[in-house]
Amino acid sequence: MKKTFLILAFLGLSAASLKAQMITAVKWSYASKKISKTEAIVFLRASINPGWHLYSQNIMDGGPVKTTFTFTPSKAYTLIGKTIEPQPITKYEKTFMMNVSYFENSVTFQQKVKLTGTPAAIKGKLEYMTCDDKQCLPPEEVEFNIPVK
Repeated sequence: MKKTFLILAFLGLSAASLKAQMITAVKWSYASKKISKTEAIVFLRASINPGWHLYSQNIMDGGPVKTTFTFTPSKAYTLIGKTIEPQPITKYEKTFMMNVSYFENSVTFQQKVKLTGTPAAIKGKLEYMTCDDKQCLPPEEVEFNIPVK
């Protein structure tokens, strides 16, 4: 009984230690703005920790995982065009042996939508990858739900 308790206690401490070591390099926030009765823009903002960078949507195959946005189909809205991003930094990275495009500090992606129902909530998920000068974190997926009022 004593052995079982010690093993369970050790496993609990090990799990807590692993959780404390997890690194989160990006925090996401969301907003929307109606630009007419039937159109809106949704904003997906990444706040990037110092020293880290988030990759662009426009990365060639063979490089890091690019940022992607997948919007859940809905009768309340349709997408207008592609998700846009500001001009990224583009540099050669030895790790990937190619030019890659990325963002530092923060970046706001924008998606224009046509509203076909009310109220609308733009739902979906995004996938992204971050690196610093020493390591890359595994790609992450984040679900979002952005109300449009």
